[in-house]
Amino acid sequence: GNIWRFPYLAAKYGGGIFLLVYLILMLTFGYAMIVSETAIGRMTGKSPVGAFSSLGSKKWLTFGGWINAVIPMLILPYYSVIGGWVVKYCVEYLRGQSSEMAGDGFFGEFISNSFAAEICFVVFILAAFFVIIAGVKNGIENVSKIIMPLLIVLAVITAGYSVTRPGALEGVKYFLVPNFSDFSIMTVVAAMGQMFYSLSLAMGILVTYGSYLKKDSDIEKNTTRVEWFDTGIAILAGLMIIPAVFAFTGGDIKTLKAGPSLMFITLPKVFDSMGFGNIIGSVFFLMVLFAALTSAISLFETCTATITEELGLNRTGSSLIVLIVSLLLGTASVFGYGV
Repeated sequence: GNIWRFPYLAAKYGGGIFLLVYLILMLTFGYAMIVSETAIGRMTGKSPVGAFSSLGSKKWLTFGGWINAVIPMLILPYYSVIGGWVVKYCVEYLRGQSSEMAGDGFFGEFISNSFAAEICFVVFILAAFFVIIAGVKNGIENVSKIIMPLLIVLAVITAGYSVTRPGALEGVKYFLVPNFSDFSIMTVVAAMGQMFYSLSLAMGILVTYGSYLKKDSDIEKNTTRVEWFDTGIAILAGLMIIPAVFAFTGGDIKTLKAGPSLMFITLPKVFDSMGFGNIIGSVFFLMVLFAALTSAISLFETCTATITEELGLNRTGSSLIVLIVSLLLGTASVFGYGV
C-alpha cells in the first residue's frame, strides 16, 4: 500500500499538502485506532469475530466482527493478483528485459494474457500460503525478520538514486513542501483512505496480531514504532517515485497522476532512461515484492485465524480454505483483464 498506492495518491492530491494531512491523521486518528484494535485483540485473545463477540451480547457487535473478518478475505485475492504482476516484473528485470518492459504495450499485453498472469498470481499466493502453514513464529516472524530490513535497505538505496537524478529536486520539493492552494476535501478523503489501507485499520489484522501479544507488552510504544516505520517507508516510496518521474518527464503532473499504472507503465520507462534500467528495476521490484508478500501474509493470517477459531479446524485446514477461496476470486480478477 505504501509503495504501490501512496506515491500516486500523493502526486494526485497535492504532493506536500497531502503528506501533511496524512501525517496529522496518522498521529491522531490512526494512532487511536491502532491502540484500540490491538488492545481489543490482546484483552480477548481472539480473532475479530470472537473478539467483538466478547465485548457484549448484542448482535451488532458480532456483525462488526464479521465485517472485520470478511474485509481481508475480499482484499487478499485481488491484492495477490497485483502481487503476481510484481513477480512478473521482478523476473523480467532479472532476465535483463528493461527495454522491452519500457514499451507502451508491455503491461497491457501481460495482464490480458490470462494464462501468464494466472501463473504469476498462483506463485505469489502459494508463497504466502507456505509462510502461513509454518505458523506465526516459524513462518511470519522469521520471514519478516529477513525481509523487512532488506526492504528498508533497498528503499534507501533506490530513493538515494532517484533524488540525485538531474531535475529530480523539483519533484522532492513538490512531494515534501506543502502548497496550501492544492488543498481540497478530496485531499483529506484520499489521505484517510490511504491511512486505513496502509495501517491495516478495520481489517481485523491488528485485532488478530494483538491477540498474539504478551500481556506485558507496551501497546502504545509498539504503535508508535509501527506508525513511524510505516510512514517512513511511505515517504521513501514517494522519494523513490515522484522525483524520478519529475526528472524523466520534466515535471509533467499529468504523468504523476497516472494512478496505479504509475508503477507498472511509467516507472519502467524511467528506469530504462537511466542507463541502469535492469539493475535499478530489479532492486525496485524486488523491494516491492517483499512489501507485497509481507502484506499478503498479514491478510492471509487474519483469514486463517478467523476460520480456525470459528469452525474449529486446524491451521492447515483453515489455510487451505483461504487458499481455495483466494484462488477462485483471484482467478476471476485475473480473467477480468483477459478472457
